[in-house]
Amino acid sequence: MTVTDPIGDMLARIRNAQQRAHKTVLITNSKFKRFILDAMVREGFLISYEITKDQNTKFDFIKVNLKYVQGNPVIREIHRVSKPGRRIYTRSDSLPRVQNGLGVALISTSKGILSDNEAREQKLGGEIICNIS
Repeated sequence: MTVTDPIGDMLARIRNAQQRAHKTVLITNSKFKRFILDAMVREGFLISYEITKDQNTKFDFIKVNLKYVQGNPVIREIHRVSKPGRRIYTRSDSLPRVQNGLGVALISTSKGILSDNEAREQKLGGEIICNIS
């Protein structure tokens, strides 16, 4: 089965795994997904991730270690903003504030995937990938 929005699929897998209190989740591997996961680890929403090889198939997977605080998931809400059918771009001076600064927007910039605060500091705009709170 082909996936038309692999980033949306990754975010849905993370959201669903945390709702079921799983410790890890497997996601198909891609460089762009790893950049997004790097930003999520940097912002403290995930513990870590590692690349694993499935013995039955020839594909690599990303094993994401989810983060919980006192049994509650760190990620309360995560949703995709820019979708394949409608891309959302913004300038650095109009970057969104997620829940008045309590959440994070991940932005795809010319310098890589940055949080909204990092993009504001570097005065970079780009595509808004997702909002996390």
